[in-house]
Formats: sequence, structure tokens, C-alpha cells
Amino acid sequence: MNMIRIILPFHLRTLAHVGSEVTLDVADLKPGPVTQRSVLDALESRYPMLRGAIRDHDTHERRAFLRFFACEEDLSHASPDAPLPDAVATGKEPFIVIGAIAGGRK
Repeated sequence: MNMIRIILPFHLRTLAHVGSEVTLDVADLKPGPVTQRSVLDALESRYPMLRGAIRDHDTHERRAFLRFFACEEDLSHASPDAPLPDAVATGKEPFIVIGAIAGGRK
């Protein structure tokens, strides 16, 4: 049984009442390749309180202050339907959601 590992930032862990890493069974994903969209759809299905927190409710686009990483690669601007690396699809490496930090001095 293959599991997808997802690491969430603190504010999303608090919202979903989970630990730092969430696992999803690949069988819970839509048939086809493992993609950002299929992983996030399954995550939001399992944790409905995350709907709208990671992606916009209507457009399903990534929220501006979140970034997606896998295998040390920034996937934030990649197509949500592009297959994720095999290491993520097999659970060897996690899919990481990071809260971006904004601000600074004026």
C-alpha cells in the first residue's frame, strides 16, 4: 500500500488538528498519476476544514502565501496536473506545503 506523505505548516496543522505530517493512501486519490491537484483534492476531502486555506475556493489556485515543494524542488508554479516525482508518489519523500513569510522594513 503506497502512502503519500504531506508536511503542513503550523497554522494548517492547527486548523486540521493533525501532527506535522499527514499520510494519504494512494487509493484515496483520483485514478491516474499522482499530481498536486489529486493530492490536494484528497487532503481537502479528508480534512474539509482545509478547503479554501491552501487553494482558493473557486479557482483552486494556490494561495499566495503558500509554497509547494517536493524532492528539494519548488513546485509552486508548476502545473497542478503535472505528475509529482516518483519519490513522492511512493512515499519515500514528502510533499511539503510551506507558509511563505512576507513583510520587512519600510
